[in-house]
Amino acid sequence: MFEYKANGFNLLMKNEKTLVIVKPDGVQRSLIGEIIRRYERVGLKLVAMKMVMPDEDMATKHYYEVGGDEWIEEVGRKARAAYEKKGEESPYKTNKENGWAVLKSNAKYLSSGPVVAMIWEGHAAVELVRKITGATAPLLADVGTIRGDFTLDSYALADTDQRSVRNLIHASGAVDEAEKEIKIWFEKDEVLKYNHVQEKILYDVNLDGIKE
Repeated sequence: MFEYKANGFNLLMKNEKTLVIVKPDGVQRSLIGEIIRRYERVGLKLVAMKMVMPDEDMATKHYYEVGGDEWIEEVGRKARAAYEKKGEESPYKTNKENGWAVLKSNAKYLSSGPVVAMIWEGHAAVELVRKITGATAPLLADVGTIRGDFTLDSYALADTDQRSVRNLIHASGAVDEAEKEIKIWFEKDEVLKYNHVQEKILYDVNLDGIKE
């Protein structure tokens, strides 16, 4: 968990990695550069990036292999509760059926066009990226976050149109999720290891790299 180096660095989870996917709507709205800028300026390091045209099998794998049956069940339970909150009855008999319907809708959305997959590295990378990205429902995302600033979609509108909410970005929800997701989208040799000059300011204990 801790990493120590002899050159003045005392690092805690400096190498934590998280997966970010700019979804088809983010690509189509030419927001790739803006999204990258938001993560770069906080001090995270980009260690892998590629543009991909995922098919529905790939998109399904992304959602199912990480969460599995438990994720399907929980998503289905939330979907059923959302129907009930609106005074409606779910069209699916079980939470599992409801969950699979949500997964298929998400997979259709993710595979509707090219996406940009990235790996960001740094201290608390998962938490930082989620914070910068904003709430999953764009309408509820804070001003200043990517979703809060660049899209207006909501679950209510998505439900009316019978589609997934268009929220520009996928960001890993936890460190263990990120590890699983990264293996789906990237080969080991596609993830680069290199030094970045800003790391001397962010992580050097004594700031020894500033003075000549």
